[in-house]
Amino acid sequence: MAELVNQAAEPAAENTGKENTSTEHDLALAPPLRADSTLAAAVEAFDEYMVRKGFSENTIKAFRNDLKITTEYLGPDTPLLRIRTEDLEGYLHWLQHERGKPCSAKTLARRITTLKVFFGWIHGIGVLGTDPAEPVVQQTAKPPLPTILREDDIARLGRVVQGRLLNHKNSDARPYLLVNLLLQTGMKKAECARLLVTDIDVSNPQSPMVSIRYPDERHAHKNRTISLTPSIAPALAQYLEQYKPENHLFECTPRNLEYILDEVGGEAGVKHVQVGFETLRWTSAVRDYRTGTPEERLRQKMGLSKISWRETREKIFQLAGR
Repeated sequence: MAELVNQAAEPAAENTGKENTSTEHDLALAPPLRADSTLAAAVEAFDEYMVRKGFSENTIKAFRNDLKITTEYLGPDTPLLRIRTEDLEGYLHWLQHERGKPCSAKTLARRITTLKVFFGWIHGIGVLGTDPAEPVVQQTAKPPLPTILREDDIARLGRVVQGRLLNHKNSDARPYLLVNLLLQTGMKKAECARLLVTDIDVSNPQSPMVSIRYPDERHAHKNRTISLTPSIAPALAQYLEQYKPENHLFECTPRNLEYILDEVGGEAGVKHVQVGFETLRWTSAVRDYRTGTPEERLRQKMGLSKISWRETREKIFQLAGR
């Protein structure tokens, strides 16, 4: 979305009336559009403009999809000069309340950005004297707070995975190892899937450690080593004996791991939220905060940059009832 917002700023610069090379270049590339040109013709011209200007593939794909829906609503043969702000606001209302499949806050914010970029460009190259999208209020996407496990949920989940670990007839150490790793570290699904057998150090069984590593130097700030409880050591030994992984700790797909978490969550009677990687990550962070883990240490444990931490910490505060 940051990229889309940056792109949306381009038309604003073109409308200032100041001499700038960007405006001159865009005018030189302007297609033969007029105020009475159809919306479909303008969308086609804008598509060519995005390609020439080097918009990213993801941005182009998103804009194309958004403008396809816009064109279907307003009509492909509608002249540009007949499109008013009221029409665009009616379109946005239709998206949210009448289309039959309301879009999320994030998608709505992006589609408003698309309107502003598209009509701002048309206005900026002199096709329209006014920009009908300019008065449309931009909405900021505010995703809802994640749902975390309650302490009684965690206790029941613990009993389920321990029961599978200690089952004499059909013992399975994987759910116990997986759930405890996630609750104790708060690692992401991709990080868990990349774990190697050698990333867990149990040379000191009373103080096991797990190392989360990123091969790309750009993500060096995400590398960290996290302490684990002693109960991990015997569970790991049982797991290695049972599954005999050669390289990665969990030699199955991340989706299979999701199935395991969902299954034990259902068996534990957790109904208000699906037990998965995100739920356990947020649960782990809030539990650490509640037990007094300093903010900086918690940031490092979650593998977050200082910028990403700003938003995350506020959610943790709210979830912890601060």
